[in-house]
Amino acid sequence: MHELQHHLATLQCQLDTLLARIQDNDAKQHRFQALESELLALNSLNDLIRQTLAGTQGTFELDTVGLCLVDESHELRRILQDDGVDADAVPGLRLTNRKSYLEGLLGHDTGKPYLGPYRRETATLLFAADAGPAGGSVAVLPLARRGRLLGSLNLASREPGRFGEGMATDFLDRLAQILAVCLENTVNFELLRRASLRDMLTGVNNRRFFDQRLEEEIARVMRSGECLSCLFLDIDHFKRINDGYGHQAGDLVLVAVAHCIRTQLRNNDVLARYGGEEFVALLAVASESDAHDVAERIRRKVEAAEIKQGGGQRIAVALSIGIATLDPSRLKGRSVQPARELLAIADQALYRAKNAGRNRVVDGGRVGCQQDPDGPVASERHEPAHGITPPPLPAGLR
Repeated sequence: MHELQHHLATLQCQLDTLLARIQDNDAKQHRFQALESELLALNSLNDLIRQTLAGTQGTFELDTVGLCLVDESHELRRILQDDGVDADAVPGLRLTNRKSYLEGLLGHDTGKPYLGPYRRETATLLFAADAGPAGGSVAVLPLARRGRLLGSLNLASREPGRFGEGMATDFLDRLAQILAVCLENTVNFELLRRASLRDMLTGVNNRRFFDQRLEEEIARVMRSGECLSCLFLDIDHFKRINDGYGHQAGDLVLVAVAHCIRTQLRNNDVLARYGGEEFVALLAVASESDAHDVAERIRRKVEAAEIKQGGGQRIAVALSIGIATLDPSRLKGRSVQPARELLAIADQALYRAKNAGRNRVVDGGRVGCQQDPDGPVASERHEPAHGITPPPLPAGLR
C-alpha cells in the first residue's frame, strides 16, 4: 500500500511538472504571437529594431539580445540618421559592411541557426562589446530573404545548456523568418518613401518633405516652448554659373553646397532643397544667436569650398542667408500663423541680404514681432575666395 501511494505521488509530481511546462509553453506561445503581431505592424526601421531587441529579450527571457544587420551601401545608417538616430548609439545594434565575415561565422549553410557555447571573439560583432554571458550559450539566427543574407538575430543566455545542438528550434526559426520579412519590407518601404521625399540630385530632402516636417516641428515647439529657427539659403549668381560653365557645373555646385550645409547641421535639424538654387533648413531648439552662428559657419564653409569643374578650374561660390526664429513664449495672446510667418520672415531677410550685396547673413527677427524691413545686416559681406569669377551679372538679376 505504501509503495502504491509513493508511486501515485511520483506520477502526480510528474503530471504537475508536465502541466506546468504546458502552461509555461502556452504562455510563451502567446507572448511570441504578440511579438510577431507587433513586428508585422511596424513600418519604421528604428521602431522595428528597438522592438526586436526589447521584445525578443522579454518574450524569451534572455540575458542579452543583439541584432547584426548587413549594410554594405550604408543605406540603413542613412535611414536611421534621417530619423535623427545614431546607429552606433543604439544598444545591441550592429551595422556591418562585412557580409562575408558574418557568413563565415554562420558557416556554409547560412540558412540554419548556430546554437552552442558563447565565444568571446565573436561578441563584438554579434552583441555589444563584452555584453555576452561568459560561460553561457548563444543562438545566432540568420535573417535571409530570397537567398540574400540580411543579418542575424543573436540571443544569449547565462545558462550553458539553454542553446545547444539537437534542441528544437521551431520558435526560433519562425521568429527569424518573420523578422527577415519585416526587415525587407520595412527597408523597401523606407527607401520608397524617402525617394518620394528626396531631391534626387543633391540627396537632401525635397520641398514636399519640408512642408510636412515644418508643421510637425511647429506643433512640437508650441507644446514644448522651445525656439525653432529657419534659414533660407540661396546660391549667389547661380545663373552666371550655369551660363558661364554649363549646367553640369551648376549641378556640381548644387551637390557641393548641399553637402557643405549638411555638415554644419545636427541630426535632428531638417534640410531641404526648396527649389532651384535655394535651400531651407529648420534648426531645432535654436535661438536667434544660435541660428546666426550656424548660418555664418555654413556661409564660410561654402565660400571656402574647393568646387572644381572637369578642367580643374575652381568655381567661386557664395551664399546669402536669411534667418527667422519662432519663440512660442512671445506669441501668447497674438493671432499669428507661425509656419507662414516663419517662412515669410526668413524669405524677406534673404531678400535683404541679396539687396545689400550678397554673401552675407541677415537676421529677420522673431515671428509675431514687428519687423523692420530695413533692419541691420547681421554679418558683413565677404568677397568670394580666389577662383574663377564668372562675367558680371546683368542689373536686377538675383
